[in-house]
Amino acid sequence: MNAPPSFVDIVWIARWPLLYGLGTTVAVSLLAILGGTVLGTLLGLALTYGNRVVRLLARAYTDIVRGTPVLVLVLASFYILGTVGLDLSAFQAGVLALTLFCASHVGEITRGALQTLHKGQTEAAKAIGLTFGQTFRYVLGPQALRLALPPLVNTAAEMVKASTLLSVIGVAELLLRTQEVISRAFHSLEFYLLAGFLYFVVNYAIERLGRAVERRVSVQ
Repeated sequence: MNAPPSFVDIVWIARWPLLYGLGTTVAVSLLAILGGTVLGTLLGLALTYGNRVVRLLARAYTDIVRGTPVLVLVLASFYILGTVGLDLSAFQAGVLALTLFCASHVGEITRGALQTLHKGQTEAAKAIGLTFGQTFRYVLGPQALRLALPPLVNTAAEMVKASTLLSVIGVAELLLRTQEVISRAFHSLEFYLLAGFLYFVVNYAIERLGRAVERRVSVQ
């Protein structure tokens, strides 16, 4: 009588579905972080330097999205948008939901960092003829990045963890792939520990990358 396969054997058999799930998690998180950073930076600029109407709209977006559970955003992006004719795949809807959520946090982080800087720097930049774009690029942006980097790294890690919610709309990320393997192999604890370890590896890589960038942009 053959012995039942060990956990290591099952992991080896299921390696491709698990790696595919890990790759999907990384792709979703990366797209959401990049998109959320771009949109969030614009929101932060609007909250800090926009006129009254622009600030009001940016504040409404930021407060509403930050106060909405990520799961609700995921379900709304997948189901509600489809009812108005915008048919997104589960992957696209998941990226959209996480991007919107990430942007709301990055917007607040950017606003806080920019408002910390002394207004005299902006006035000095105007005095030497710099446009607002040049002022942000050469004067405000680098300083704000140094202040905002630690919370931005935390936000990026949160996006990786939030990607687990995309399994509810059928995105084959790491958690869903792990659950599919468990349904066939019945090694629940071991596979959940393995998934947790893989999430830790991804977030640890983000944390190390953030520290490397922080050292690069720090003032010696």
